[in-house]
Amino acid sequence: MSVERSVAQLLQQIARQDVVQIGPENSAGRAAALVHIAEQYGFEYGETRRTGHKDAQVLVLMYRDPRPEARAREAATLAAHPQAGNGGPVPGMRPGSLKPLPEAEAAVTWGTDRIRFDALAEAGGKKKQLLALGYCAVLPLVLLIAGMPLGALFGGAALAAFVFGGFKIGAVRRQRIAQRLTEAGFVQVRDEQGRTRFLRPGQQLPGHANPFAV
Repeated sequence: MSVERSVAQLLQQIARQDVVQIGPENSAGRAAALVHIAEQYGFEYGETRRTGHKDAQVLVLMYRDPRPEARAREAATLAAHPQAGNGGPVPGMRPGSLKPLPEAEAAVTWGTDRIRFDALAEAGGKKKQLLALGYCAVLPLVLLIAGMPLGALFGGAALAAFVFGGFKIGAVRRQRIAQRLTEAGFVQVRDEQGRTRFLRPGQQLPGHANPFAV
């Protein structure tokens, strides 16, 4: 999807919804650039979900922030960028692209980390691990039925090593991202589902009536 169309669709959602969706996107960096744009209109990052074929894409949810400072930020952005979404300049981005201007680079980098952390956490969740364990059990069983005991032994071991090695790599990547976010001042919390999340100082997890209520 073109940059102009992506921005236009995002701003159409912002104009009429309190919860907007960004994506599905193939790139966490591109999604983070759109997240930064939405933040300038008074929205706050909520969470990232994996979607698409083989969960290869990311879908980001953002919530309208009811705080006065967010509403003031929205008003200032609307005044400064009246043609955004119609081919005009977009807040924080270079003309005609989703490449951040120098003053927005750090925010987009942090946004990319938050998106990747949430996506990696979902990929390495208990449900995914149980599903992988099931696959590792099925392969040896099929090979045993086919009369291939050695294939069952070595094939099952190889598949298990590959699958759980991938989970380990994902865990290491999450730890590195978590360290970067902590160093950048983000606060680590647990949501109601027990997932680790990173929030800006003073931000609260999205709720039902008020997106930033406890």
